[in-house]
Amino acid sequence: MTGGPILTAAQMRAAEQAAFDAGIDDYGLMETAGAAAAEIIWRAGHKRDALIVCGPGNNGGDGYVIARILRDRGVPVRVATLGESRTVSGQRARAAWGGPVEDMMTAAPATQLVDALFGTGLTRGLDDAVAARLCALVGAAAVSHAIDLPSGVETDSGAILSAVPRFGTCIALGAYKPAHLLQPAAGHSGRLVLADIGITVSSAVHRLGAPILSAPAADAHKYTRGLVAVVGGAMPGASLLASIAAAHSGAGSVRRFAVDRPIVGPHAVVNRRIEAPEGIGEALADERIDVVLVGPGLGRDADGRARLAAAMNAGHALVLDADALTLLGGEGARAIPAGAILTPHEGEFRRLFGDLPGSKIDRARVAARQSDAVVVYKGADSVVAAPDGRAAVATGASPWLSTAGTGDVLAGLCAGRLAVTGDPFRAACEAVWLHGEAARRAGPAFVADDLLGALPAAIAARL
Repeated sequence: MTGGPILTAAQMRAAEQAAFDAGIDDYGLMETAGAAAAEIIWRAGHKRDALIVCGPGNNGGDGYVIARILRDRGVPVRVATLGESRTVSGQRARAAWGGPVEDMMTAAPATQLVDALFGTGLTRGLDDAVAARLCALVGAAAVSHAIDLPSGVETDSGAILSAVPRFGTCIALGAYKPAHLLQPAAGHSGRLVLADIGITVSSAVHRLGAPILSAPAADAHKYTRGLVAVVGGAMPGASLLASIAAAHSGAGSVRRFAVDRPIVGPHAVVNRRIEAPEGIGEALADERIDVVLVGPGLGRDADGRARLAAAMNAGHALVLDADALTLLGGEGARAIPAGAILTPHEGEFRRLFGDLPGSKIDRARVAARQSDAVVVYKGADSVVAAPDGRAAVATGASPWLSTAGTGDVLAGLCAGRLAVTGDPFRAACEAVWLHGEAARRAGPAFVADDLLGALPAAIAARL
């Protein structure tokens, strides 16, 4: 389920230093990195003419290696720079290139543009004139590649430090960095490719990969596959969406406890009308229930608060979403039962945990530790974080997910996968991936109901 480790700038420097301490030569690592990137560029552009823009540091050194290798393969290559190389390895790479070096500010564009100006560790933006020139060169190219990171983004937060063009491909060297996956920086690359540069990297934070799911056992029945209870409230459509998603997720049975009269929905979802909030506690006393989902359409009045309290006191595994998170906002992480899954969007997250410092990954990990819960910090760059420090970052979310009800579907998926697996972190990761895959299959202009129809095919693809 892991799609590759994510390292901060400091962690990447430490991994490189460990490689040097083990006997790998600094310049040898540059040659390996440049060769790996050149292979990707070669496969994409073959012999189309290329302009490599090189910075003064080791990222620029990688660029000189790329230029030399592509030239040796018959590519018409030109190199442009902002000035002299300032690192020993960069100077060696420039000498090994041995060809002409143009001024980036006056260099003519090419069919392929390779940005090797600044990579991991940039702390300030490019000068306005340099940023504008880079944007112009990328805009004039048919194919563009950023080496390690697009120049002008902050590695650990994904912040934009100066104007950054959109590249066709970003080639991550050795490991993904937070900026590859976090917005807004992630939006400045169309395709993300990881290049192996021959060093060992490890991290508790990973890019979210496709899960491996299992079909039910031959002797399975509806209760062994997991029973999900959904506590409804003032908005019946939301709890119904969540219930259907849970039913499609692999859970064996779904019960929806609602205040409304039964509304149209799958007959497989058992609807039970419970008007009085105190009746929820009795309904949830069934020991066969594995997971309780509360929040979608719950309402924020006294009845909603009473239903939430009953759900939290029932002693079952919990998924808390939407109105449940808002009602808990004033009480903070202290009120959340250990082991729950929380699915906040940005506003709900801030109400629960305040303005935490650091990147979105940092904030999610702190929130998970404080609450002793798995946190699904939703958005275009959703982060799933566990109390033990593990985290997974999802990429490529469809912008069409920004419509009403899609969060309810995700909450239902979390509850269903938790009922199946019994593992909150695994369940949340699987749910986020399936949610994104269903959106991809649904195509443009879908509504939340359309995601439900796409879920069986998304699950089938991972069996």
